[in-house]
Amino acid sequence: MKKVIYRYLDCGILHNGFARVKCGECGHEYLLAFSCKRRHFCPSCHQKRVVEFGQWLCEEILKAVPHRHFVFSIPKILRRYFLYDRKLLSDLSRCGWESLKAIFQETVPQDNAVPGAVIAVQTFGDFLGFNPHLHVLCSDGCFYGEGMFRVSPSFKLKDLEEIFRHKVFKMLLSKEKITQDLIDMLMKWCHSGFNVFCGPRIQPGEEGARDKIGDVVDYRDILFL
Repeated sequence: MKKVIYRYLDCGILHNGFARVKCGECGHEYLLAFSCKRRHFCPSCHQKRVVEFGQWLCEEILKAVPHRHFVFSIPKILRRYFLYDRKLLSDLSRCGWESLKAIFQETVPQDNAVPGAVIAVQTFGDFLGFNPHLHVLCSDGCFYGEGMFRVSPSFKLKDLEEIFRHKVFKMLLSKEKITQDLIDMLMKWCHSGFNVFCGPRIQPGEEGARDKIGDVVDYRDILFL
């Protein structure tokens, strides 16, 4: 943490290093101070990364179709398994993807229909504060045939949450991280601890869409599905 703070304090100061930028045609030049390139902690560097990453996604990755922001979270009692075995985070991402794929294929009954998604794994802190969850930018519908796309009608988030819960339980059980008795106990809870958030539709070309997209997926671990 100290390293991050010191780099932030040195950010943008010419005395701490710079690059000389010169135009090969007119000869004009200026000095560009080195930045700390820290996300979240430095507002200047973070905003630049968000804009650049959002622009790259819009221009190179995402198709010009509506998208939605989903957030998948799990109950506290299960988080410790991901704290001590970080390889499970990729499996958690797979659970989120398979859940979205299942719900969208149910609402878009076309042959070989499949959504597109960008998934970012996010965690907060260590030990007591550790909170693994998924930020997902998903097409609001499915692709099928020869480049065809169909927007999905609305569906119940509770159904998506139940699919996600089932897949997480199945995954952790297959990894021998939990037992069937624990699953049975969690299934009896009034509030399962699993939660799925769905944001408003992001239309292609919408004003501020690149910033919204950059904010959604500007995290450490990115998966394209």
